[in-house]
Amino acid sequence: MMNQIANYGSWKSPITSDLIVSGTIGLGGISLDGDDIYWMEGRPSEGGRNVIVRRTSDGTIADVTPPPFNVRTRVHEYGGGAFLVADRTVYFSNFTDQRLYCQTIDSEPQPLTPAGDWRYADGIIDRERNRLIYIREDHTTTSEPVNTIVSINLDNSEDIQILAHGNDFYASPRLSPDNSQLCWLSWNHPNMPWDGTELWVAEIKADGSLGEKQLVAGGVSESIFQPEWSTDGVLYFVSDRSNWWNFYRWQLIPLTSEETPLKKWGGEIETLCEMPAEFGLPQWVFGMLTYAFTSANSIICTYTQQGIWYLASLDIKTKQLTTIETPYTNISGIKAKDNKVVFLAASPTESTAIAQLDLATNQLQVLRRSSELTINSGYLSNPEPIEFPTENGQTAYAFFYPPKNRDYTAPAEEKPPLVVKSHGGPTAATSSSFNLKIQYWTSRGFAVLDVNYGGSTGYGREYRQRLKDRWGIVDVDDCTNGAKYLAERGLVDSQKMAIAGGSAGGYTTLCALTFRDVFKAGASYYGVSDLEALATDTHKFESRYLDGLVGPYPERQDLYKQRSPIHFTERLSCPVIFFQGLEDRVVPPNQAEMMVAAIKAKGLPVAYITFEGEQHGFRRAENIKKTLDGEFYFYSRVFGFELADAIEEVPIANL
Repeated sequence: MMNQIANYGSWKSPITSDLIVSGTIGLGGISLDGDDIYWMEGRPSEGGRNVIVRRTSDGTIADVTPPPFNVRTRVHEYGGGAFLVADRTVYFSNFTDQRLYCQTIDSEPQPLTPAGDWRYADGIIDRERNRLIYIREDHTTTSEPVNTIVSINLDNSEDIQILAHGNDFYASPRLSPDNSQLCWLSWNHPNMPWDGTELWVAEIKADGSLGEKQLVAGGVSESIFQPEWSTDGVLYFVSDRSNWWNFYRWQLIPLTSEETPLKKWGGEIETLCEMPAEFGLPQWVFGMLTYAFTSANSIICTYTQQGIWYLASLDIKTKQLTTIETPYTNISGIKAKDNKVVFLAASPTESTAIAQLDLATNQLQVLRRSSELTINSGYLSNPEPIEFPTENGQTAYAFFYPPKNRDYTAPAEEKPPLVVKSHGGPTAATSSSFNLKIQYWTSRGFAVLDVNYGGSTGYGREYRQRLKDRWGIVDVDDCTNGAKYLAERGLVDSQKMAIAGGSAGGYTTLCALTFRDVFKAGASYYGVSDLEALATDTHKFESRYLDGLVGPYPERQDLYKQRSPIHFTERLSCPVIFFQGLEDRVVPPNQAEMMVAAIKAKGLPVAYITFEGEQHGFRRAENIKKTLDGEFYFYSRVFGFELADAIEEVPIANL
């Protein structure tokens, strides 16, 4: 059968928005308890509800949390670490009231913590003292919320004791195997956890409180990630002190009072594995995991190089790292017990799944897929990792997806339109994982460039710090240079290039449309348009983030104004569509509304789509569908191509 000839953008695709939202769930939060495996599922079809799921040793999979419970914490607003499992009992944070609940497998959830304006995350169980240890965020104060590490007595849950306080932020409380020591991470404004954190250890006293604490590693310019105790009581962690997030360990050494009268014990830091690769991640959420112990002498881990993730084993004695062959290019959330390793995995051809690897037999088993959809490879575009030149003689990175649909060919003289994707964060990264939302575009005849601009993670601390003081410049240069790189090679139509992004990626999008003359259209998903408003009206976790990305505020108010698209709408000369959740606390709706009003007043085509009940990011199926189809419809009107399917129109002013 011969291909039909049709313009790019007008190809009919089997990858519809209905297919994407009906056939896809979110996966994360893996936890092991005995022979049972637990994880979280985010379900767009249930209004974005997060559900704890349990898989028993016989392969039976069933929901644990009943409706209407929604397992999600709002600590740091981004959450993570929303549940823990111990001895077939689940403890979880419920989204609506942010209380902790306790649920045995055979019972209904019961509230554990008192009602009030407190939030909990990243918990562990202290079996010896019959208590939980959690990060708590106290919103009962009129000033900035207060973060602490607390213990919750399981015999009397009203008995909540503060174990550690005084720092702006805490994460990763972890008990030593003999329950005598607690380690944790802390950091202070204006640092973010990928800028600089401190790793502390303290003895646990007879009454359960913490004794003298000791700084193990870290500081204002060293980021520590995922501290874990080995079975023999050695503290392991990941640090970027060498530019790369690599492995280290700290051995506890008891000290006599004669050696040092002020310390009871000390330790030495030892490099475990040093290589130009990242074993760590930016801690946007709690509970991020890249390694686990499979024995006293072995670690199973994942690391990334050039945007690709690998699974490996690390021999603790010999310090030998051995890569394990898998079909995956994105791996995270590692948990291990005995010889079984469970992790989140994805590849360019497989959507995210929960996989289990038996180290004894090397047998790999998929336990749960985020999507059971099977799509013919003739409709799927494979990402091509590319490097391209950018400002100051430097190199930036991206994944390029050419258009692909086995049923269509474009006219010979035509080049495809391009959508440049600018990821959020901005301290984050995109990956080569199978992404139906990208395939939605490529199967309709669009090319997609997914950019890891300067400031992205996965390429070392120096690359991450390219964005220091230069947000709105470096990221914008890299996105525009990536688009020009493709256009100069004849791979895309330079007159039909758009840019789209969410949150920080929305800011990059709006800056690119305002301060550069490369793109002909754009889509902002809850994007920042006014840096001053963001600096003065956002949540605690990010309230000083811009100090490192732009400069201290209000001392450098001039820079905030210079880099805010809202003040330069006269430079905008192309259409923009905005998508905004009306309950967004990270980027409030007024950020979008100011921009929409200014663009509308200029007479440029503009669309503004809002969603009741949505926050920072969209979780409901009907809203995800509306954003996909809405952005595509918007470009069809702007770039002038016919739609192959009837999709819901969006109102566009000044068209």
